[in-house]
Amino acid sequence: MSLTRRGFLAASGTTALGGLLAKLGLDLGPSVAHAEALKTRYAKESTTICPYCGVGCGLIISTMNRNVINVEGDPDHPINKGSLCCKGQSLYQVATSPRRMTKVLYRPPRGSQWQEVSWEWAISRIADRAKETRDHTFTGKDEKGRVVNRTHAMAALGGAALDNEECYLYGKLMRALGLVFIEHQARI
Repeated sequence: MSLTRRGFLAASGTTALGGLLAKLGLDLGPSVAHAEALKTRYAKESTTICPYCGVGCGLIISTMNRNVINVEGDPDHPINKGSLCCKGQSLYQVATSPRRMTKVLYRPPRGSQWQEVSWEWAISRIADRAKETRDHTFTGKDEKGRVVNRTHAMAALGGAALDNEECYLYGKLMRALGLVFIEHQARI
């Protein structure tokens, strides 16, 4: 057997590389697989809609002890089929950020400081202000005597996170209040 210079270099390079890998702990023998438990194993999953734009991508939110632990695209949703844009992918950070507001803040008219108020007070105040505005600006009949039952002083803007059924109820409520200007985020 004749050994060429090229063959000698290849054999000695392979031997040196094998010795180095063995010294570094590379074991070419059979290995044992270790599976980790999923962090969402005991979590409660809920489906929802992404709140960012009017596309309405489906999400699966995993919660444990009322805390969000994972947000991912819903593979069964007909719009996004499990994929999410960069804003949808960041929803976990939005839900778990320490900078997220968790209390209702109110600044009184001509006030310069925000004050913390309860949800009950804020919702009651919004309802009172809506009723007061509607009562002061409500038009029962127009100048020709036709029944119109409307107000032009209020407007409603729906959000992208509403599904069809919620939009239907929202629209019915706004029309029952007499609002004329009813819009949805997806059309803006």
